[in-house]
Amino acid sequence: MAANRPPIGLQLATSARTVGRAFNDALAAAGGSIPIWLVLTTLRGEQWRTQHELARAIGIEGPTLTRHLDGMERAGLVVRRRAPGDRRAIQVELTERGEELHGELLTAVIAFNRRLRRGLTDADLDRLRDTLARLAENAGE
Repeated sequence: MAANRPPIGLQLATSARTVGRAFNDALAAAGGSIPIWLVLTTLRGEQWRTQHELARAIGIEGPTLTRHLDGMERAGLVVRRRAPGDRRAIQVELTERGEELHGELLTAVIAFNRRLRRGLTDADLDRLRDTLARLAENAGE
């Protein structure tokens, strides 16, 4: 490890928190959040995905998703219904308002991505993606 340089894991964790907060702030300015964006994007174009499948696709625990969906349902962004073939399964679908918010958040996501990529070439980004994948692989060993 080079003198006066933090361990790469610490630098990566710090950078991830900084970027995550900035991304969430950009989404909040457009009326959303990272969890809302993940739910809307995952549901978009997929009618009647079950709540269990949605939690797995997003990578969060069921109770956490339930809390987010409760708020999103109150805001008119999604509807939940019992699955006809399995009364224990809950299906989730975007509403028209959910579709509208997805479009508004997509504009914020594109602008944030443009901001984040500023000064980086496609080659820089490819190298970064490869490095991040290698770090994730190494961490998983």
